Amino acid sequence: MGCTTILVGKNASYDGSTLVARNEDSANGEYNPKRVVVVKPEDQPRTYTSVISRVSIDLPDHPLRYTAVPNAILDEGLWASAGINSANVAMSATETLTSNERVLGADPLVEYQPAQGKEGEGGYVPERVGGIGEEDFLTLVLPYIHSAREGVERLGVLLEKYGTYEMNGVAFSDSDEIWWLETVGGHHWIARRVPDDAYVTMPNQLGIDSFDLSDAEGPAREHMASSDLRAFIEDNSLDLSFDGRLNPRDAFGSHSDSDHVYNTPRAWDIQRFLNPNSGEWSGDAPTYTPFSDNIPWCRRPERKITIEDVKYVLSLHYQGTPYDPYGNDSALAGTLRPIGINRHSQLAVLQIRPGKPESFRSLQWMAFASNPFNTLVPLYTNVDQVPEYLANTTAQVTTENFYWASRIIAALADAHFSDTIADIERYQQRTIASGHAHVKQTDSSLEDTDNIGTGDAPVILAEANQVITDTIRSATDSLLDKVLFIASNGMRNSFSRSDN
Repeated sequence: MGCTTILVGKNASYDGSTLVARNEDSANGEYNPKRVVVVKPEDQPRTYTSVISRVSIDLPDHPLRYTAVPNAILDEGLWASAGINSANVAMSATETLTSNERVLGADPLVEYQPAQGKEGEGGYVPERVGGIGEEDFLTLVLPYIHSAREGVERLGVLLEKYGTYEMNGVAFSDSDEIWWLETVGGHHWIARRVPDDAYVTMPNQLGIDSFDLSDAEGPAREHMASSDLRAFIEDNSLDLSFDGRLNPRDAFGSHSDSDHVYNTPRAWDIQRFLNPNSGEWSGDAPTYTPFSDNIPWCRRPERKITIEDVKYVLSLHYQGTPYDPYGNDSALAGTLRPIGINRHSQLAVLQIRPGKPESFRSLQWMAFASNPFNTLVPLYTNVDQVPEYLANTTAQVTTENFYWASRIIAALADAHFSDTIADIERYQQRTIASGHAHVKQTDSSLEDTDNIGTGDAPVILAEANQVITDTIRSATDSLLDKVLFIASNGMRNSFSRSDN
């Protein structure tokens, strides 16, 4: 699946939070309705079976409560996507990655193979289960970890044991650290700690561009990897460097022509926004173009990054360039894959705030459908339920839930971009501002009471989530009314004369 991820270290964010955010995008011509839920310990399965790969895995006892963003239609499994558990650890899974033939030949993906023939007859080949993948990762890992590092360790063990049928990137965060894990072939993986003063851009390519194997094999302060990674690299001649400094992007990733249309332009678009004055983006010989294979995996921003910045960059469509599909007469318009695309399923911004008590430390900001036209709702995660407007997404189209309301607005506004964008932008500013104000008010209320750390906190936070959701719903209904009016007036069968 084509997704875009940004990770923001605690010293690079506006308030000292770690920020993990990802657009979950569906395949071309597909749209996957999503919803937000809370999975209680008693509802977590003790044996998990994947719909896609058919693999069954026994799970540990005593799972934690956690939030998740599963598919509303479960024909392909849960795809729990993103969440935060009751230990204030976040996980986003996954960013689909690219690889190369050398890696896939050395450690093939573990794909499901259906049975061939009939059992008991000649030539019968039994079913072979596959490995684990995006459908499964969050459910298998998030309920059982108490730190970002533990998340890497648990997923790493599962990958080495069961393998995977796809190349993926997975983010883990707590109040102190962010770790990014990338699968390398069927059973191997690498992970790197995001520098505290940096941000990371991930646009569907294997992204890590430097790696210290000695650290991974020793203290593992900043790097972790599957136990036999060095032998895997040496036995298969995967290190392409002349000086012995491993570049995973060269060793394990891709540099195809399609990357330059689909992947690298997205990293370029984000980084030129967050580092606009670096002098790397323009001129006769810019350091980086949309087609550069060496755009850094991480870098220090020119200023601290906010929630609004995260939302903006994950909505980008090459504004200010010839590639923008909106209001642009250039022949290049629409030729590069934008970040803000029509087939977003959901955006989750996972914020772990180190300065807050554990009982209300974490926020999960949620948006559905196409990001250029939607807004974020902040949700406290230390709760037992989610407001119905976010949780009750159905297969049937209806404005009774946030997913479908957001998607209808996007579809209408896209065709009338110049006429509707002012209303869209006002809606986004007002609702996100309202979200910030509501969080501030709720934080202050809890800090002034004796409810911190008690069993009362989840009830109070659930009520707070309902209040902000009601506010967002009212604003969304109002925007839908405006966009529908504009789109109706713009219909081709309009006529100036009327009977009034």
